[in-house]
Amino acid sequence: MIDQTKAPIYEALKAHQQNRVVPFDVPSHKGGRGNQELTDFLGINCMKADVNSMKNVDSLCHPTSVIKEAEELAADAFKAHHAFFMVNGTTSAVQTMIMSTCKQGEKIILPRNVHRSAINALVVCGAVPVYINPGVSKELGISLGMNMDDVEKTILENPDAKAIFVNNPTYYGICSDLKSIVELAHKHNIKVLVDEAHGTHFYFGDNLPISAMAAKADMAAVSMHKTGNSLTQSSFLLCGENIDYTYVRQIINLTQTTSGSYLLLSSLDLARKHMVASGKAMLKKTLDNVNYAREEVNKIGGFWAFGMDIVDKKNVFDFDMTKLSVHTRAMGLAGIEVYDILRDEYGIQIEFGDIGNILAIISSGDRALEIERLIAALSEIKRRYGKDPIGLFDHEYINPLPVMSPQKAFYGKKKKVSIKESYGKIAGEFLMSYPPGIPILAPGEVITAEIINYIMYAKDKGCLIIGPQDMEIEKINIVEE
Repeated sequence: MIDQTKAPIYEALKAHQQNRVVPFDVPSHKGGRGNQELTDFLGINCMKADVNSMKNVDSLCHPTSVIKEAEELAADAFKAHHAFFMVNGTTSAVQTMIMSTCKQGEKIILPRNVHRSAINALVVCGAVPVYINPGVSKELGISLGMNMDDVEKTILENPDAKAIFVNNPTYYGICSDLKSIVELAHKHNIKVLVDEAHGTHFYFGDNLPISAMAAKADMAAVSMHKTGNSLTQSSFLLCGENIDYTYVRQIINLTQTTSGSYLLLSSLDLARKHMVASGKAMLKKTLDNVNYAREEVNKIGGFWAFGMDIVDKKNVFDFDMTKLSVHTRAMGLAGIEVYDILRDEYGIQIEFGDIGNILAIISSGDRALEIERLIAALSEIKRRYGKDPIGLFDHEYINPLPVMSPQKAFYGKKKKVSIKESYGKIAGEFLMSYPPGIPILAPGEVITAEIINYIMYAKDKGCLIIGPQDMEIEKINIVEE
């Protein structure tokens, strides 16, 4: 029997701190003595835990002792065949999934509303995307999940595809019919890769959507730091039984640092232990908090805190009720405007605001008084700033027109032109609002008038636009024809 009360990496670090070894290795701060200001800021325990890959604390690249044991504990906790500790973020896990299953010129089926990390992987490995346009909500203006009819049609048209990539859940909490997608894909010998960055908690709570491993997916990238209480940038990569995890480790080692942070590693180890022991109770409290907040926000008027009411079993198969996703456009403000007002005038930091919605992450760590403060602030914003929504951009997702592979476009000959003059050209780089980090444009896609209007509108509303070489977001690289 595996003992889930153990935390091998944490325990090895604690033992190391007590053995009084003289450090003539990196890091040069020597347990904090070399940088007092940093030690005062982070604390002595943090600095002493920031060590190098010594034999007694194992090596992330080739684990044989405590990290190996921690991987086995994590695999057991997530009901996976194998689990990898990822310290380059879920971005690295997403890219590893794609690079482990697809080679240059091979097809991968994926929805276009993926995180930039997925398309970045296509730039690196040369796999060719076959996009499924997700459903789009006219009321919310956002992309939804993958419709099974579209999935089946795309698989039948592309039987040579090596993998299908699924966002589950999306940033907003929308889930596809993951179990049916897995069953269909496996009938056609297609691997299923799941970006589960926002679904860590699915493994540890009750009355939540199905997890990737429970659905028998082949691989899943899990952001433990988002909803699993580990440190930022720490994640797990989970593998099913039909994946050769020894090969996956080789792919990970192509890009992941050889100097894995033991702060991140120990945080993953302890977070896994904590979620196994207390996850159900924590997530029940989270659901209670979010359900209360959702009901109160919907009483304000103008705002729509959506949830199971948008589930249609097609484009929205299920919904993650731990997400407080709120539509703002009906009361006359873009989501990013509400985001800015909450932060600048009320001292409230939410996860993100986009063209028409905001997202607040609520957990068991939030206090009732803070949730009341958010509800009160939204009510006051409606009273102070609410207006007719005429003139507001009414959708986030724009169907792409891919005409060239991301790799060919990104590495091809390019030139800079004004965004306003780029109509009809082929994008040679990414452009997106962040968060959520879903590209408005990806390399190899045609720049349309709708996209140009969206970019200008998003800039005007104060969205953080990233991706182009031009940091002022005035010009964009296009492919020279």
